[in-house]
Amino acid sequence: MKIITIVGARPQFVKAAVVSRAIEDYNAANETSKVEELIVHTGQHFDANMSDVFFEQMNIPKPHYNLEINSLSHGAMTGKMLAKIEAVLLDEKPDWVLVYGDTNSTIAGALAAKKLHIKVAHVEAGLRSFNMRMPEEVNRILTDRISDILFCPTQTATDNLKNEGYDAIDIKQVQCGDVMYDAALFYTDRSSKPEAVAADEKFVLSTIHRQENTDDKEKLTAIFEALKEIAQHEKVVLPLHPRTIKKLAGFDIKPDSNIQILEPVGYFEMIWMLSNCSAVITDSGGLQKEAFFFKKPCITVREETEWVELIHNKVNFLTGSDQQKIVATYNHIKATAIDFSMNLYGSGSTGKDIVEALVKF
Repeated sequence: MKIITIVGARPQFVKAAVVSRAIEDYNAANETSKVEELIVHTGQHFDANMSDVFFEQMNIPKPHYNLEINSLSHGAMTGKMLAKIEAVLLDEKPDWVLVYGDTNSTIAGALAAKKLHIKVAHVEAGLRSFNMRMPEEVNRILTDRISDILFCPTQTATDNLKNEGYDAIDIKQVQCGDVMYDAALFYTDRSSKPEAVAADEKFVLSTIHRQENTDDKEKLTAIFEALKEIAQHEKVVLPLHPRTIKKLAGFDIKPDSNIQILEPVGYFEMIWMLSNCSAVITDSGGLQKEAFFFKKPCITVREETEWVELIHNKVNFLTGSDQQKIVATYNHIKATAIDFSMNLYGSGSTGKDIVEALVKF
């Protein structure tokens, strides 16, 4: 069986690494039934740090194809990916195309495969923000509908599909847990402290990158005013993308001196900060889950989240960009004992379950 895995950003490589390791384990245990995997990197999120060292450190197979498609509009990027992925699929003739999440790479890979009658597997299926203004929401909904097998990370994701009528559609659904939980378990012992962060200082970890926040002066100002207030009580460490730094300068927003701004960090450094911070303030989808993996309360500066089970279990708190609400929520979590005992994302065998399901399909 041959699988083509489509990835376009660093988090997708981490997720793909989980399944790649599971494929290696499967092949080692099965002499007659082998799985061949080829990785296609679309280049969607260009990252100069995606070097050979990164792949070696993460134990991730290097991409067999690098399409180098980035810095384009949504339509131009998706269209170019569609054409180039189609060419790869025509050459390789895989049995499956495996896609992750909700990026343009995800929908392009799924659509290219479906047009060629190649089976599509979608990992992180069933997630919904119910905000159709988000490109990610459009991508994930369309990818789910044209897939042949949907790997749902949570009961909420499974319920979303049921509510949308998927039980009446000939698409297999597997609730398998979350691949990022597998990754967190596997890579924790490789975590690495960023040089600029003091080892013995308490801090709040924050990331702000979504366009809904960074492109809106009022929202971005309110978020940084809230971080400024919080930084009077506890240092805030903020890995920040250059694009967001430019927005801060353009809006003349000057971060407080107690907010330590870092260049974007690698996965190992992020794991260290998650392990050592007191709380997380973010607009990232993935970091909300990872905060839970490391038993840290999270404030999400968005109006909605795909990971509603975190909200229901009161380990994650939605505040939007409301300055007073962000600060009040920070004060609440500092004064409250948060219960992280619930199992929401599987047992750490998600990669194995995905491979076994694909082989048996």
